[in-house]
Amino acid sequence: MRKTGFESFFVTGVFLLCLLGSMGLPAFADQTQTVSRMLSLIQEKDAVLLTDPRGKILASRNAEKLLYPASTLKILTALVALHYLGEDFRFVTECYSDKDQNLKIKGFGDPLFVSDVMPDFSRQLQAHIHHYKDMILDDSAFQQPLRIPGVTETTEPYDAPNGAFSANFNTICFQKTSGGKYVSAEPQTPMVPFVLSRIRASGTDSGRIVFSHSQGESALYAGHLVASFLLQQGMASSGQIRIGRVEDGDRLLVRFASPYVLTEVISKLMEFSNNFIANQLFIAAGIQAYGLPGTIDKGIRASQEFLRKELQIETLQLAEGSGISRENRLSAMHMDQLLVRFYPYRQLMRRQGNELFKTGTLDGVRTRAGFIEDGNGGSYRFVVMINTPGKTADPVMEIIRGLAGS
Repeated sequence: MRKTGFESFFVTGVFLLCLLGSMGLPAFADQTQTVSRMLSLIQEKDAVLLTDPRGKILASRNAEKLLYPASTLKILTALVALHYLGEDFRFVTECYSDKDQNLKIKGFGDPLFVSDVMPDFSRQLQAHIHHYKDMILDDSAFQQPLRIPGVTETTEPYDAPNGAFSANFNTICFQKTSGGKYVSAEPQTPMVPFVLSRIRASGTDSGRIVFSHSQGESALYAGHLVASFLLQQGMASSGQIRIGRVEDGDRLLVRFASPYVLTEVISKLMEFSNNFIANQLFIAAGIQAYGLPGTIDKGIRASQEFLRKELQIETLQLAEGSGISRENRLSAMHMDQLLVRFYPYRQLMRRQGNELFKTGTLDGVRTRAGFIEDGNGGSYRFVVMINTPGKTADPVMEIIRGLAGS
């Protein structure tokens, strides 16, 4: 028998009530209200995107708007480096001897050529030579002058310049003793006389010096630091430390491979949000794609090629690889695509409880992107981009964590 309109309405209503009842009607209503409350926090210059472990979008606002990513851009840089260099890639530093018994050291952008690895570097070199005349430093693998958009000439570590041959992120941390002597504030790093004039010029009793590319200062610091470690191995020099080039006919002594594979470098990048590491990787990826010398433009080209071919993204705007530049623009939707690709490497991110994440901070900008584990082997993906001055991502993240059940 054909149902009347009232009967059809009644049956449909019962069906919907049963369906909502199976979902838990109060919980369903609460979640809807919670999402609405979160979206009300997202203003014109902000964006949010939250997906559940199955990839279903739970909340979205302004997800296609291009905004400042700040340091969450490092997720893209990590992916580009992994794509072009490979998980097991190791940076190398080459040592040569010329016909005049000079020691030549050529860097290729190792971002973790730091005091901790120099004893091993020195021992490997000492096995081949015991004395050298001049130490000649070759930083030509990166084009100079190398200017990173957004990096300014300050004493802040996030403004440390990039280079092919650098040590300790082109910085030194110092302090003044009660006896008036300047010493390194890091026990693994010796104080070398080369930096004393810079420290005195700072007019402070403690702090951090950032070395510039002016007159080869950053490479020269690395050279003086290496010379100090070589001297500890009994390797003396009868000459000076200067900038130069490896030439045809020079004899390769050591090809020192970093003890850190690329995934370990990325882990440190994510942990410390180090701009220097990010752009070293960015430039190295460009070298792998387009050859020497390394430039920011080659890093941009390599990244754009990766985005276009691997993720079908063409609208993203890139100026460098760390997120320090305000010329960088991407959307929450772009970042979500990057998170999908980064999922196998999510454990390289910082962890806080069941949340794996990367944050970003610029003046008036607060961003956060990552994963919230659900306890069943799945993960919610979230992207929060706050570009409204004076606001933080904290209230939005509090709601996201509640929605994800954390």
